[in-house]
Amino acid sequence: MTQEQVTDLLKSINYPGFSRDIVSFGIVKGIETSEKQILVNLSIATQNQEHINSIKTDIERVLSTETGITDIQVNFDVQPVKQAPTNGAPMSQQPIPGVKYVIAVGSGKGGVGKSTVAINLAAELSKNYKVGVLDLDIYGPSLPMVIGSNEQPKITAEQKLIPIEKFGMKFMSFGFINSDNAATIWRGPMVAKLTTQFFDDVIWGDLDYLILDLPPGTGDIQLTLVQRLALTGAIIVTTPQDLALLDVKKGADMFKKVNTPVLGVVENMSHYLCPHCDKESEVFPGSGGASESERLGVPLLAQIYITPEIASSTDSGEPYVFKYTDSPITKMYTSMAEKIAEMVS
Repeated sequence: MTQEQVTDLLKSINYPGFSRDIVSFGIVKGIETSEKQILVNLSIATQNQEHINSIKTDIERVLSTETGITDIQVNFDVQPVKQAPTNGAPMSQQPIPGVKYVIAVGSGKGGVGKSTVAINLAAELSKNYKVGVLDLDIYGPSLPMVIGSNEQPKITAEQKLIPIEKFGMKFMSFGFINSDNAATIWRGPMVAKLTTQFFDDVIWGDLDYLILDLPPGTGDIQLTLVQRLALTGAIIVTTPQDLALLDVKKGADMFKKVNTPVLGVVENMSHYLCPHCDKESEVFPGSGGASESERLGVPLLAQIYITPEIASSTDSGEPYVFKYTDSPITKMYTSMAEKIAEMVS
């Protein structure tokens, strides 16, 4: 057996919980072959012993079955899991006090469903963790509608904002402050100042996850974010068509340039799911999510269907995963939340 043949066999083994194989994940670091033995060296960043054992068992099973060689050696180099920067964060990046993990949901393109993905990911995580959501779209905040609340946040004597609480989560958005829903005309320095205030002057308390819903583009808000805040990672949202990728790539590359890890890609509006027969139908041509995840070398976390219920749940102000607990889409968000939780912790 050659190293190339062994590599091809390993491509049939998926990383536990993911649809991508261990070769494309980049954890296979070396292969040695001889007439009676195959040695596979892996470098992996997880403390999950169950996953390590599963990978080892799958490799031994596949290689012994396909090659007839019984001496299969699998060695793991377990790397320390990277944590969000704290005191030594570069570029004056700082953590938010009391918040363990800060995850940005972004895309260079508008209209791909970032807010829908952000709120439903947060809602799914909230079933097991303490979660907050920060809507950073100054020009078109959608969080008040998404959660069905126009409540104004209270302000402490120290001029700190207290987040709105609903569904067991904490929320903050410019939409709660700009209660008149007036057209927002802000210049760059003013946007940067307000964004910084959302980081410094909101009392989040103790949170496991703070999900940031970013506006489209790579402008003042995004640049202030990556320079000011120590992010755990970013999730890139796209739709299937190739045209969407033109802007999505810019947003993804911005995070890479400032050494913010991209945790994965979500392809939203992947297919239409009939509410009567659960049959899938392609709406938008292309494979944008798979293409971008491959380009970035990160997992494709989910391919989310589009259904009328997603729109109706957003309009009614209740996260979809709370309203339709047994749907296939909710199961996708459950799987995505589990993957994110494993990757960061």
